[in-house]
Amino acid sequence: MHWKINIAISLIILSGCAQQETNESVEFVSSEKTLQTDYLIEIDAFMAKVNNPSIKLVDFRKKENYDQEHIEGALHIWRNDIEDASFPYEGMMAGKTQIENLFNNLGINNIDTLVVYDDNGLCDATRLWWMLQNYDFTNIKLLHGGIEEWKKKGGLVSSAIPVTTKASFKLNDSTSMKYYISKESIIKKVIDNVTILDTRSTDEFSGKRQKKGAAKAGRIPNSINLDWAQAIDYNGNKKFKPFKELTAIYNGIAKNKEEPIVVFD
Repeated sequence: MHWKINIAISLIILSGCAQQETNESVEFVSSEKTLQTDYLIEIDAFMAKVNNPSIKLVDFRKKENYDQEHIEGALHIWRNDIEDASFPYEGMMAGKTQIENLFNNLGINNIDTLVVYDDNGLCDATRLWWMLQNYDFTNIKLLHGGIEEWKKKGGLVSSAIPVTTKASFKLNDSTSMKYYISKESIIKKVIDNVTILDTRSTDEFSGKRQKKGAAKAGRIPNSINLDWAQAIDYNGNKKFKPFKELTAIYNGIAKNKEEPIVVFD
């Protein structure tokens, strides 16, 4: 995947949304060519595979929204389900045992492919994507356009809760944590002048607005601000913008494509 698109995806993964048993492999082919990535599924491609038993559909929205209506057959996961509540603040990634117990209770097996959606430009759904990448579970795709695009194309919605059978999901004993960086490492990156991208709103970046749960207003020294919502058609279909637009938006953030970029909200 092109490095600039990698940045765009990471923006959504780490954003705070401040703004506006079968062994059959599951393959998706998209008919839309605006953005090529292994982790996005267009609605039409998903509709062709929706009844595949190896696919587990996940609604990643607030419980009250899920209870009102969701894509038919969708399971429900929300942020608190994948957060470690032992910390005095919110947003910390859940441990392996918590994730394994959650997936087992939802009937998710290791051989399943997860398709995750929300109603907010994938801002929320990609939190689950990000966490599972760190635990080296990569059978997860993001439904491009979310539930609203699904309904526009005639997809069925329901308020019925699907019946599940307990599974035996297990993460690897050793995991890469490839998209995770510690606070101590961030401090070193600041000293080393590595590019640090702040994807919050301008008001949060400037310190004018302090986000709920934040220790204080402001930003990491020397960080660059670029609101996550610029990557998507925020006031339209909430899909990613075309490749050329994304390239123009993120071009110049890093000096070259080999340079590491730390993204945070």
